[in-house]
Amino acid sequence: MKSTLEIAIREPLNFTRFIKRVIKGLIALGFMGIILVLMSNIWIVFSTENYNYYNIDNLPSNDFALVLGTSKNVTRSKENLFFRYRIEAAARLYHEGKVKYLILSGNHDSIFYNEPADMRQALLKLGVPYDVMILDFAGFRTYDSIVRCKKVFNQQKFTIISQPAHNARALFLAQHLGVDAVAFAAQDVPSGYKTYLREYLARPKAILDVYFLESQKYN
Repeated sequence: MKSTLEIAIREPLNFTRFIKRVIKGLIALGFMGIILVLMSNIWIVFSTENYNYYNIDNLPSNDFALVLGTSKNVTRSKENLFFRYRIEAAARLYHEGKVKYLILSGNHDSIFYNEPADMRQALLKLGVPYDVMILDFAGFRTYDSIVRCKKVFNQQKFTIISQPAHNARALFLAQHLGVDAVAFAAQDVPSGYKTYLREYLARPKAILDVYFLESQKYN
């Protein structure tokens, strides 16, 4: 029979071994998570690169463009350049005859926050006519914007307008929803590292959406 002293000595050793195993397991999970994020990003970028246009002369023409929403300002006194450059890209495509109508899709979760209305106001200042703009107030996520453009606004073929990194994810979603889409890359924002980090982390979620989480809802 083991003495009380032997049990007391061995228990701390077992606990230490358990903690080491937990730490090793967490490190392995973290490493796998990083690999999955990297692979998701590589998959989405390479599968959509031929549909993400940077040169307006090479961009195919479509009747409709889907402008993906973002906030007008970063803070009350600081302009969001992602917003500004998307609006400028949308106005340019319209004025150069690459699209005829603009679906402005974004978040409108309160009377104080209305992305589609902000986009319309900014486009009006750039000479885009009021009657060529259609507002989608339920574009809470990129996935929602793509689905609603197809299901609610009955568009099977359209041009997506956003920054290049965002376009890649939007194109991936569109392809797996059976949409014939191309994208035009608005000017990038080199200082927007937080936005790009969120985008890299959003891409694995896009894959989960099209294959698992949302695939049955919209098919």
